[in-house]
Amino acid sequence: MNTFSDIAAKLEQLSIQAKERDKQKGEHHQALFDEHLFRCRARLLAPCVAETLATYDTILKEKTAKRLTALRAEYLTQLLLSQLAAIQRELATQKIRNTEIKHSSYYRKAISELYQDLSQHQEWETRLSDLVRQKTAALNQCGQHNQTQAQQDLMAAEQRLDRCKAATLKIERQITYREQHNPSNDYV
Repeated sequence: MNTFSDIAAKLEQLSIQAKERDKQKGEHHQALFDEHLFRCRARLLAPCVAETLATYDTILKEKTAKRLTALRAEYLTQLLLSQLAAIQRELATQKIRNTEIKHSSYYRKAISELYQDLSQHQEWETRLSDLVRQKTAALNQCGQHNQTQAQQDLMAAEQRLDRCKAATLKIERQITYREQHNPSNDYV
């Protein structure tokens, strides 16, 4: 890359490649890059290219506004080059990545299955809420000698309810994310 305009062309090319790769491969089970390199913590490559483009744009804007100090220019340029290198490495290792053992999230459920899971968890949540009410009533009615056991039973039921609520919320977020980012795709 000889000039700054070469970087813009390279970013355009990387954007196309990243979108193709994301479409083929889907989300990685964890963030692709370190949070110091990419603040977006993306599991897809396209958002990382977008952040790299934002770094490039920041350099141009600050230079145009004559606010780009030598120290800031050095920092942003180093960040930009590191981001570009990381994205290029990720694309270059695609064949190696294809042979990696896939995380269970790679095999994503169809959105219809997510809705079934949500319905099941909501049913469990209702049952567990009833159980917590029963255990609370039992604690209020128990004698002094059974109070410790009744408290432990109530705490166990509350913990199960909390875990169920957390799982329900996670499923709801997955559905929302999928509907916003892949409205026409229903993965099987």
